[in-house]
Amino acid sequence: MSNKKIKSIGFIGLGVMGNSMSKNLLKNQSWKVFVKDLNYEKEKELESYGALIAIDLEDIFNKSDVIITCLPGGDFVNDLYFGKSNLISAIKPNQYIIDMSTSQPDLMVKLDKKINEKGSFFADAPIARTRQAAADGTLAIMVGSDLQTYKIILPILEYMGKDIMHCGKVGSGQLTKIMNNMILFETVVALSEAATITEKYGMKVETLFENITKCSGDSFALRNHGLKSIAKENYPSPAFSTEYALKDLSYALELGKKHNVNLPGAKTAETLLKKSIENGDKDLYFPVIKRNLS
Repeated sequence: MSNKKIKSIGFIGLGVMGNSMSKNLLKNQSWKVFVKDLNYEKEKELESYGALIAIDLEDIFNKSDVIITCLPGGDFVNDLYFGKSNLISAIKPNQYIIDMSTSQPDLMVKLDKKINEKGSFFADAPIARTRQAAADGTLAIMVGSDLQTYKIILPILEYMGKDIMHCGKVGSGQLTKIMNNMILFETVVALSEAATITEKYGMKVETLFENITKCSGDSFALRNHGLKSIAKENYPSPAFSTEYALKDLSYALELGKKHNVNLPGAKTAETLLKKSIENGDKDLYFPVIKRNLS
């Protein structure tokens, strides 16, 4: 299938990120965009932007050249394709399937094998950055696929993302995303520790973090999670919640266990995320772990 033959895209999962991503796809009026979500109000909102509401999930696969899933995690992806819905059986030859959820690399390899057996093509393409980046079409997208598949789907991904990386074979996109998030969560732990000491010392956390933006401790996490969230005690919902963070971190810990690598930093972050959830903060933006250091 050449780029010119892609006439229809199906999008499953209109959550915090998927909603905006679908809207950006609709900017190309040469594509029909079919959508499906458990929340009918979200479907109706996308319809007002020009999307077509699919009758059901199977209808998405019947009508789309490219199917994109953007779900809360690997369990949802696994259930969609191999569980009760069994949508692996709905895939037709020469379709392109893209999973933009954050899922386990091994699940992506399993999906790729089954999709290839159907005569179709698969890429894992998890996303990073903020809700605003999803709205602006400037997400980071990490793609795991063969090179030809990457070239075919790239024009689609460019409507949703700015920094699009071909990471390697199927599964490598998810690996990149999981390692990125592990580093981010551990960095937020360090920022939380620094903020707590700073408060007890009697200095403003915002002043500390502003100063560090000019020093070697500067980072994306400092400028965003530190200055915009921790320094202001601002932990909104909906956002990337403590519960979602723990889910993503669990994939990193699974990989560590599988490859016999000890991950003390990740385990510390896991402890704080679990403590936050136990204290009622599961739906709040995950830097809320700062409240749970003591």
